[in-house]
Amino acid sequence: MSKPKVFVTRAIPEKGLEMAREEAEVEVWPDELPPPYKVLLEKVQGLDGLLTLLTDRIDARLMDAAGRSLKVVSQMAVGYDNIDLAAATERGIPVGHTPGVLTETTADFTWALLMAAARRVIEGDAFTRAGRWHTWGPTLLMGPDVHGATIGIVGFGRIGQAVARRAAGFGMHIMYNNVKDCPEPDPPIPMPVECVDLDDLLRESDFVTLHTPLSQETYHMMGDEQFNLMKPTAILINTARGSVVDQGALYRALKSRRIACAALDVTDPEPIPMDSPLLALDNIIITPHIASASVQTRTRMAKMAAGNLISGLRGERLPNCANPQVYEVHKDPRGQNGNS
Repeated sequence: MSKPKVFVTRAIPEKGLEMAREEAEVEVWPDELPPPYKVLLEKVQGLDGLLTLLTDRIDARLMDAAGRSLKVVSQMAVGYDNIDLAAATERGIPVGHTPGVLTETTADFTWALLMAAARRVIEGDAFTRAGRWHTWGPTLLMGPDVHGATIGIVGFGRIGQAVARRAAGFGMHIMYNNVKDCPEPDPPIPMPVECVDLDDLLRESDFVTLHTPLSQETYHMMGDEQFNLMKPTAILINTARGSVVDQGALYRALKSRRIACAALDVTDPEPIPMDSPLLALDNIIITPHIASASVQTRTRMAKMAAGNLISGLRGERLPNCANPQVYEVHKDPRGQNGNS
């Protein structure tokens, strides 16, 4: 009996590929850049499974090009705004993702950006490499203290709460805003946390860090009006989604020193165009979407994505399904054999 056919849109950590290859005939896109949409349309024809990344557009047209054989789409990411979930559900295709696995690693990286921006680490390294370090200077490359400062966390899900737990270790005043409600931290945070209105958070915070998912409500939620509320000494950190920030407004705020600094791991679009005016500024740090890029976390993500893929190919319920309603809407989603 022949194995099911799977296309993986880029090379993922080997542990995940090994799992997939045991179950299926696997083709991996070999290039550094993602496959163009036109290529994806060709590759999906007759496939049983698709393992994707955030950089791949998975829409109704693509699913239809795959045909009735497509049993599962498994994404190696927590987010899935690149996938048309409604179209997948309508067609009986379960969509897998990798929630929870990158929480602590992303929180760690948020703190790497926060500390680097506050204490001007990138500038200090460049200063040294340029041969400008001649002596110890009493006012050289000064930045704000982190300990005891006020941090405003926008989006208080798993990652936002993990950031808050780290803030407690710095004795910070912790404020947060959540789009829909004010969740209680779980597990508890060993410092008081205060749920506040977004405007109040922006006015009072020394550091504003974004951890909200991208939605119609959060698209460009940080614009001119919001930056004008922030302290001129404030620092913005974004490890959520690039489109949560209006980059034109961010440029104006940084250029005019309306806010002190920004540190971004995500941009809109990605990668950031080399002619973006943000790249000409000296008060911004931009990294290439690497918040989850620890060896351990990316390997766990790959194994989770492979696990979702394999379950879908076998007709079993996905361990981590982004559209669980597919099992209610369709009594027999594609490939389901009742083993749920």
